[in-house]
Amino acid sequence: MKSRYDVAIIGSGPSGAMAAYNLAKKGISAVLIEKESLPRYKTCGGGLVYRGRQKLPFDISTVVEREFYQIKLYFEGEKKVLTTERDVPVISMVMRDKFDSFLIEKAKELGVDIKEEHKLTGITFGDIPTLHTSQGDIRAKLIIAADGALSPTAKLAGWKETRKLIPALEYEVEVSPEDFDRLSKEVRFDMDSVPHGYAWSFPKKNHLSLGVTSTRRKKIDLKVYYKKYLEKLGIKEIISEKAHGYQIPVSPRTDGFYRNNVFLIGDAAGFADAVTAEGISNALYSGELVVEAIFEAGLNPEKAGAIYQQKLEESLLPEINTSHTAAKWFYNYRIIRNLMLKKHGDYAISFMTDLYVGSRSYPKDLMGSIKNKLTKISTPRM
Repeated sequence: MKSRYDVAIIGSGPSGAMAAYNLAKKGISAVLIEKESLPRYKTCGGGLVYRGRQKLPFDISTVVEREFYQIKLYFEGEKKVLTTERDVPVISMVMRDKFDSFLIEKAKELGVDIKEEHKLTGITFGDIPTLHTSQGDIRAKLIIAADGALSPTAKLAGWKETRKLIPALEYEVEVSPEDFDRLSKEVRFDMDSVPHGYAWSFPKKNHLSLGVTSTRRKKIDLKVYYKKYLEKLGIKEIISEKAHGYQIPVSPRTDGFYRNNVFLIGDAAGFADAVTAEGISNALYSGELVVEAIFEAGLNPEKAGAIYQQKLEESLLPEINTSHTAAKWFYNYRIIRNLMLKKHGDYAISFMTDLYVGSRSYPKDLMGSIKNKLTKISTPRM
């Protein structure tokens, strides 16, 4: 069996699968290494925003369980509900085992080798690194770490932890037919249902994905707030529920995204949006950028690393850093935020939806925009 490739991708999530797909499209030999047997369950809300969906070069409708053209924001203690609608599916609901497998098959069709049940146990670095796995060694000129928030690959390559990781708890919940019929009609985010965070309800084909997260890293019992959220949603009967705890990296690493022939993408790099904690779309984009860098550099590791860093600084990193600033304001200054939303709520939800759709970016001078809004609120009318 083949054991030497141009690029090895560690992790078979959306970013890894699509990086492999794009490499194969450019004629670069690639292997996708996954520690588990496929398909495998992946802890995730499963809400694919339109800006991520439109980056995919093929139709995924066969693995989409529901589409929502509208989202709603609820606020604890506030009567006003913010909502807006678009003519494209703002959020498409997927189960990650089916969605990821679909993407992997697309990569496989182009000749990407898939190594299931190959747990990475070590890396011997050199001109051509050797990846040691539970089922043998694999050699590759370049390595893409797409192995999520915990990223063993990043640790093996020498990265220290500089990202901000926030706790999240997600449940796959089967409820009564009456409750499901009532709650399956909308995607909702309940701000402040968790201190400095939010709860969400994502309807799937025949069950709900419910979750809670806090943007603070202090110890918090999310199970307590999940129970309160069930009460808020009016769910009285739970037929079945499966809990999954995880961490979401909502700030990028501060010590670079390339070293020792290894590139970081997606959650391994810390590319989730800090306001929404949505990570799939930026993961897909970072996978696209790293493949462009590798191709433009002609597989030269150092050159590719420099090009990748430049591409990130020109496009993705400014967006992520601004979202981090926005999240601090949005979750830590609740009274001021709600005051602004009473005046500008419709604009805010439209802005958030535009971000999901991909038709708008964060403003470069975010704090300047906020100060202007506050000035308009506080200035008395003559």
